[in-house]
Amino acid sequence: MPVEGTWNLSVSTPIGRIGAVVELREQDGLLTGVARGAEEEVPLSDITLDGDRLTWKQAVTRPLRLNLTFDVTVDGDTLQGTSRAGRLPPSKVTGERRSEPIRRT
Repeated sequence: MPVEGTWNLSVSTPIGRIGAVVELREQDGLLTGVARGAEEEVPLSDITLDGDRLTWKQAVTRPLRLNLTFDVTVDGDTLQGTSRAGRLPPSKVTGERRSEPIRRT
């Protein structure tokens, strides 16, 4: 199942709901990506697609400095799963693929 595209994510955390935009692209047979949110852009690492299961890692500095691990299931243009920050309990993640990519000016 293709996962390439731009995804609007919502992460339900203990400090409230956090929105992010994730862009996934295939480059030379490998998935690459970036996440944007809280006024920062961070690269995704260890991106793996196994059937409909998509996992990746990313480090953020806002609102807190955290190393996050995402584990989601992709179903067409939607995804759902969890994000974990170290030993903290998992946070629920939902997302929808955008029909148009972000236009940069």
